[in-house]
Amino acid sequence: MAAQFFSSLADNALLVVAIALLVELHAPAYLTPMLKFVFVLFYVILAPFVGAFADSMAKGRVMFISNAIKIAGCSLLFLATHQYFALAAYAVVGLGAAAYSPAKYGILTELLPPEKLVIANGWIEGLTVASIILGTVLGGLLISPAISAVLLSFDFPLIDTGVDTVPEASILLIAIFYTTAAIFNLYIPNTGVDHRILRKNPMFLVHEFGHCMRLLWADKLGQISLAVTTLFWGAGATLQFIVLKWADVALGYPLSKAAQLQGVVAVGIAIGAVIAARIVSLRQSVKVIPLGIAMGIVVMAMIFARELWIAIPLLMLIGGLAGFFVVPMNALLQHRGHILMGAGHSIAVQNFNENLSILTMLGLYALLVSFDVHVYTVIILFGLFVAVIMAVIRQWHLHNQSIEDSLHLIGAHKGH
Repeated sequence: MAAQFFSSLADNALLVVAIALLVELHAPAYLTPMLKFVFVLFYVILAPFVGAFADSMAKGRVMFISNAIKIAGCSLLFLATHQYFALAAYAVVGLGAAAYSPAKYGILTELLPPEKLVIANGWIEGLTVASIILGTVLGGLLISPAISAVLLSFDFPLIDTGVDTVPEASILLIAIFYTTAAIFNLYIPNTGVDHRILRKNPMFLVHEFGHCMRLLWADKLGQISLAVTTLFWGAGATLQFIVLKWADVALGYPLSKAAQLQGVVAVGIAIGAVIAARIVSLRQSVKVIPLGIAMGIVVMAMIFARELWIAIPLLMLIGGLAGFFVVPMNALLQHRGHILMGAGHSIAVQNFNENLSILTMLGLYALLVSFDVHVYTVIILFGLFVAVIMAVIRQWHLHNQSIEDSLHLIGAHKGH
């Protein structure tokens, strides 16, 4: 839990600092969302293989190696003097994160009995949400004038640290968080599970992954939950950057303050997720789909918010709706995936689809920014897109249900 918290905290703080670095390097505005794009690229490319890598050795060792890759990415980012070098360095951090993902969940099933898995997952997810909120706020604070002045004032006698800019000082501090996570990784016990991989052939792994993908998309409930979570993650990643741009235009906020508004959305998601976990059962999970349509409509109200006292409740509401509808759909997806193919393969398929959605939606957002489309127009297009796609998914589910009901009637009639 400690390893996961510090690694995720550093991930989220680093995104804000990397944006500040691009600003300092005078990068064009459309390169800002490309940071997230290059970060998730390896999640998509390596989806068929990271599960096998996570199972090839002790999970603590996998997590240690992954954090070491993130530290290497941090070092490259520290040395970056060109915008494209900065993007490449941040992609290396993404490579570490992609390798880390299956191990952080897989370790739980090795360490704990089945009856404790729900509690453990709850703690991990709770800490992940906390690290997203705190990491985003931390990133904003590190680049704020007050904190950055303190960081740059540190001087060591007779030693030239080479730390002369705000992003450099921030990256150095974030690397310490990754190192802390790596140290905790060393203390994760070896569970004694056999780590021999049955098949190492890359072609077999790709074929098996493709089979699992078809299996989940063909399942009547699996396809609906996968469609919803895929849209959610793509929309969530894009909303991160929309909020930054909107805060600048509507509220006149610099990056350091705008990053803290991202934290407000994350708080809303956490509240929505907790409420959903308490009142929505697995059987009722598909009934939350209309809240996704509502979220798309509420997002469009952002263009009317010009004051902070309006902006905070609005962002909290958007996050709350998102958290409330994604948690039950995620639980349904994990349930169907576990039944159809096992948890590991199911998470790999889910990761692939969700990150492909992030790549697509961020790519479209970067395209709109490159054409200088006003942020209010982007917000309207984004809100309409989310509402319309969620409405289509709802109709899709109702259609599936009507076919199932018809088949039950035919079966009952034949039996009679």
